[in-house]
Amino acid sequence: MGNAARQTGMKRLRGLPLAGVVSLLVLTTACAQAASPGSGGTESPGPMVPTAFTDDDVVLRVEYVGGFMLPEALVTRVPTVTVYGDGRVITDGPVIAIYPGPALPNLQVQRISREDVVRLAERAVAAGVGRTTDFGQPMVADAPSTRITVLTVTGHKHAEANALDFESTPELTEDQQVARAKLRELIAALTDLPATLGADAVGPAEPYRPAALAAVASPWTEPDDDALPAPPELAWIGPPLPGEENVKVHGVHCVTVTGSDAAELFARAMEATVLTPWVSGGERWRVAFRPLLPDESGCSDLRPY
Repeated sequence: MGNAARQTGMKRLRGLPLAGVVSLLVLTTACAQAASPGSGGTESPGPMVPTAFTDDDVVLRVEYVGGFMLPEALVTRVPTVTVYGDGRVITDGPVIAIYPGPALPNLQVQRISREDVVRLAERAVAAGVGRTTDFGQPMVADAPSTRITVLTVTGHKHAEANALDFESTPELTEDQQVARAKLRELIAALTDLPATLGADAVGPAEPYRPAALAAVASPWTEPDDDALPAPPELAWIGPPLPGEENVKVHGVHCVTVTGSDAAELFARAMEATVLTPWVSGGERWRVAFRPLLPDESGCSDLRPY
């Protein structure tokens, strides 16, 4: 501002009553605060989403983390939804309700366009993923948290809410309830892509066939239920069990099976259950399988958190 303009402004202020000058200064300060980021005024825009991705980029992922589970169940848990840069969408499908259950999770893969990958990422940002948001802490014990990840121009950003599946949480504030509802709506959209994008925009669901398998092994023990028939043994294929100890989880051992061994072991595991004894080195082992996703390469990628 030039000297002449400043002098004119001062003359105008001198001509106002004192109360008017104070009111004008308060109004000016309030406007400046409303315009500043993070001041509680207009919400700042969320992270920017790239317009192109590489094939194996994890653009979106919904997964459970933590919670009260056995260590081998924690490290072999698969994400609910993963959207890759080339349009592959890998989901954890329903599993038949029988005991003992199947040895392998029911992973399914569908395909969408790269343009729809961008739209879904933008939808995640609009739902609050990547912002500093208070989702509250419900009064629920031992429940896992839901973590949603989105790829932005500055890297992966996250939103994480504990016990998100619990909608009856009156102890939380209204803002926390609204923020959590937005995440639930986003997850509902990601788990029903034909309704979200249109039936013609989503390819048919097919079984996911991994290039590699992680296997978490523990000594085999007899089932607690005496009424169950003894499960048949299967010969192990791949590196000897139990493998190396996972550096992230004490007491959990894991091997990675790749190549033709992985394909043969996957076919054999499709006929197995969670109680099947696998024979390796003359010992019987109980194995929890974890098909590795396109962005994963081995046991070191298994996350207990």
